Amino acid sequence: MNVLLTFDVEVWCNGWARLDENFPSAYERYVYGRSTRGDYALPKTLEILNTYGLRGVFFVEPLFAARFGAGYLKTIVELIRDAGQDVQLHLHPEWTDEISPALIPDSKDKRQHLSYYTLAEQTALIAGGKRMLLQAGARSVTAFRAGNFACNRDTFRALQANDILIDSSLNAFYDVSGSDLREGAWRSKPTVIEGVHSFPVTLFADGLGKHRPVQVAGCGFGELRDALNSAAVAGHQEFVIVSHNFELLKPNSSQPDPIVVKRFENLCQFLDKHRDQLPTAVYSECSVRDHSTVRALPRSGLGATFARHIEQLYRRF
Repeated sequence: MNVLLTFDVEVWCNGWARLDENFPSAYERYVYGRSTRGDYALPKTLEILNTYGLRGVFFVEPLFAARFGAGYLKTIVELIRDAGQDVQLHLHPEWTDEISPALIPDSKDKRQHLSYYTLAEQTALIAGGKRMLLQAGARSVTAFRAGNFACNRDTFRALQANDILIDSSLNAFYDVSGSDLREGAWRSKPTVIEGVHSFPVTLFADGLGKHRPVQVAGCGFGELRDALNSAAVAGHQEFVIVSHNFELLKPNSSQPDPIVVKRFENLCQFLDKHRDQLPTAVYSECSVRDHSTVRALPRSGLGATFARHIEQLYRRF
């Protein structure tokens, strides 16, 4: 079973007021996460991956750089590329009305989700983002993830128009994801939509039976381990894990979150130990196969879920 360790890389200024004033400190936090213990954003994430010889896919959001300068995006791409990891396209269209010159004609209002844009607008925004990533040094752009997982059928049409034939935007946990797609196999397995190979974020049932997306910041290590093992036993061919460039940091701080750092290290150590059965992969190595079979939903044990609740209480206090 291929394990896709994916990271959404983005920069936010904690609001849209005083962007120019807040951007320098926001960029430092989201990209570097500098603290007295080291740099715990992108640098530490890349260091841990490379310590265990694992591969990750970094979906990089480029539109912020159309406001603040291409050099900032180039720095991010080079950090990831020089660490030997894969750079792909992430898009948060909330930046569209902050960009000059505009990428689309109707750019005066802030629209949060990509699915709020027409097919022509999505096609233009994806084209602009792809161009910016390539200019920043990405070797190729073949895979995509929409910000907030907010894609619709037009997103897949726009991707095909831009020769991006792999997508990992769909996340059945969120209603905004695939909002105009009917209930179907895309919720639980890779499928082909409008000619694009879709690899949804993996969902699992926790020890209480609640369906949850597999995200490093939202799951305990025991849940991640159990879900991986049960997915492999059930015959899943891909397992998509989500994280972000800032998940190793405490909220609204540049200080590391020791619980999440340890969780991520434990996950990487586990994948290293079981690399023969659970190899980490990039999307270009995966394919949509066996359309007819729907696999059982991965599960975790009650003890693992209970341990995560204890961790959350400890983090809170």
